[in-house]
Amino acid sequence: MRAALDLASRLGSPVTTSPTQTETASAPKAPPAVLLLGPTGSGKTALSLALAERFQGEIVSCDSVAVYRGMDLGSAKPTPEERARVPHHLIDIVNPNEPFTAGEYSRRARAALRDIAARDKLPIVTGGTGLYLRALTEGLFAGPARREDLRSRLRRSAERHKPEWLHRLLTRLDPASAARIHPNDTPKLIRAIEVCLAARKPMSEVLSGEKKNDPLTGFRLLRIGLNPPRAELYARLNARCSAMFAAGLIEETRALLARYGPVKALDSLGYRQALSVIRGESDLPHAVEAAQQGHRNYAKRQLTWFRREPDVHWLESFGDAAHSFLAAMEPVLNH
Repeated sequence: MRAALDLASRLGSPVTTSPTQTETASAPKAPPAVLLLGPTGSGKTALSLALAERFQGEIVSCDSVAVYRGMDLGSAKPTPEERARVPHHLIDIVNPNEPFTAGEYSRRARAALRDIAARDKLPIVTGGTGLYLRALTEGLFAGPARREDLRSRLRRSAERHKPEWLHRLLTRLDPASAARIHPNDTPKLIRAIEVCLAARKPMSEVLSGEKKNDPLTGFRLLRIGLNPPRAELYARLNARCSAMFAAGLIEETRALLARYGPVKALDSLGYRQALSVIRGESDLPHAVEAAQQGHRNYAKRQLTWFRREPDVHWLESFGDAAHSFLAAMEPVLNH
């Protein structure tokens, strides 16, 4: 953390050494790790880059779409120029037709954190996929094994019926789980139904009787959250969605579809709306509008999820604002 101390000195920030900040041979402190939370479009990438450059850090992506190669525009993953500034991990690691779970993310992310810390660098976990973050920090319950035959039948049934069909089915099987899962979140609905049928009891009961698998240990976690003004956030998201389509999202989606077929990854926000244009189900203006609405709804759900995280240092601004970096520095220096 020498770079951080030097920077604080240049900015005139008082840096004191106390027994709680001093590592001793008898009781060495666990290495720190920063968890940068916030909704899509809040400027997490900009702030993570600034913190990584100042504190000799490396970025661990926590994004369920950025893991896929070729899914660049719709995921708003860091650009090649941004990734050249500091090392990034868990971006472009699998093809869109390869299954990738929260459990697999947890295993790879934990390995990345240990590797970064072993080289005396600061791990900075950045992204908006709440389930991946929870898998990393708390672990996931084991639950029944995946059944691809059942999942396929549920997906086909969902296509034949109205979009809320899966949610109605889960409501009959497990009202408590249905109440906390969004009616449009098909992957979570399918998993919940799968668990209910395999365990022969509601998933909420399965969860209440299970212990978490292997919570993350060996790190001092510092959570920093971005919560910019809602109206400004929505305006940015609207502009970003328009820019994605203008930059060639439909062409990118068409190329992915030709190479991998209609894989599950293409049901992600932005790609789903681009597919509707390719299939003739929508025109471009309506697809852009639907993507904008989807991103606004997603941002709202992300904030609801992240507010359940403990001990978050919330910044009521965008991550690319200069004062956000200065505000984020303080908890990093004092952690």
